Amino acid sequence: MKYFPKTSRFYLLSLVFLTLLPLSAQAILEIEITKGADNARPIAIIPFKFQGTGALPQNISQIIFSDLQRSGRFRPTPLADLPETPFNSGDVHLEKWKSRGIENVVVGQIQQVEADTYNISFELLDIFSASPEIQPNQQILNGELVIKTQSQMILDARSSQVNAASMRRYAHRIADIIYEKLTGVRGAFSTRLAYINLEPGAKNKYQLFVSDADGYNPNLIRASNQPIMSPAWSPDGSQLAYVSFESGRPQIFIQNVYTGQRRAVTNYKGINGAPAWSPDGKRLSMTLSKDGNPEIYILDLATNRLTRITDHWGIDTESSWHPDGQHLIFTSDRGGKPQIYQIALGDKTPERMTFNGDYNAGAAYTADGKEIVLIHRENNIFHVAIRDQKSGIIQPLTETQLDESPSIAPNGSMIIYATLSRGRRVLAAVSTDGRFRTILTASNQGDVRAPAWSPYLD
Repeated sequence: MKYFPKTSRFYLLSLVFLTLLPLSAQAILEIEITKGADNARPIAIIPFKFQGTGALPQNISQIIFSDLQRSGRFRPTPLADLPETPFNSGDVHLEKWKSRGIENVVVGQIQQVEADTYNISFELLDIFSASPEIQPNQQILNGELVIKTQSQMILDARSSQVNAASMRRYAHRIADIIYEKLTGVRGAFSTRLAYINLEPGAKNKYQLFVSDADGYNPNLIRASNQPIMSPAWSPDGSQLAYVSFESGRPQIFIQNVYTGQRRAVTNYKGINGAPAWSPDGKRLSMTLSKDGNPEIYILDLATNRLTRITDHWGIDTESSWHPDGQHLIFTSDRGGKPQIYQIALGDKTPERMTFNGDYNAGAAYTADGKEIVLIHRENNIFHVAIRDQKSGIIQPLTETQLDESPSIAPNGSMIIYATLSRGRRVLAAVSTDGRFRTILTASNQGDVRAPAWSPYLD
């Protein structure tokens, strides 16, 4: 839900739902790295050896390569720069990799078991686990020369049978395993994205899509000739809440992304918008104007009991839950200009959180609750920024313009958001330290926006 200033606030807030900038549908998003991280860890993903007939349904090693590169934490070695292409740990010559400063190597094999069944195995190797002063299979341990076998250099090794349809997802799973093993943080490559686009000329031009985190495997969740807005994932990743104008006025719907089953959960007069799930998935916070002024409410999904949280003449909107489920943050102009406020559900006493800048909006907590991600205006440009909750310091993370709708990856490593780039509405991603940035552009000339990053799906 886009935030508007105080002037003519009721009219302008209504326009949030009635005017969407033109969007253009394109399911697959093309990713362009615009800023790399200087401290990215060198790693090599060797092309997996295939034993079977015909062509592989997916290029497993390339998917892993792209995932790790897109994270900003790794610098995969280009295929042309690989000193060798082994497919198991026993054939790896350590000195060839050490001389190039490559710390980790991934090798693997794919064996076709049946027409649509494949056995995929891989090994993650620690190249520098052997001392460079001695032979690759030896090292000094407590002053003694110890023979070190290749198997002791294997950080992880797994094997699984998959069919063609699930091969790409398993490649993301391998990237998740590698990421967690080398960083200590769970990978988020197997998650999904929800986003909205518009297909000019189509009967139902407003389209809600769900895709893999890298933009592939798009699935159309809902299409309408009226605006669809504000998708939000349930904590278990099985449902989306969103706003639809299909009845001629805004309503909040909940839809199962697997079965398509859905239901309207609000149909109040005026504004029904900005749904956000509680951490336990049992409640939705939202913005309603049914009592005359836009306020924050909480809906109990089991009982349909509605509780009003804020009560002020200003605009209160864009609520988001603290991980503890006992606090909300929201955008309000009660101080004169849009700022972020926190409210405890117990006493319902708002506390202003942001003071730097004359515009702060669209905030969401990180998974640990120690920071919030928000839209911050600086030099009249809207940037994605991150605020440390302890110090109150706000750090802009992006260099794009007109940024909006930030959504945080479940592992807290990246933020996806909508922005303006080269005259087009696109999605973009930035690491939470600001060192790595990418642009996700529709492959046609259209626009995309309103991204929502899913939780972990298993």
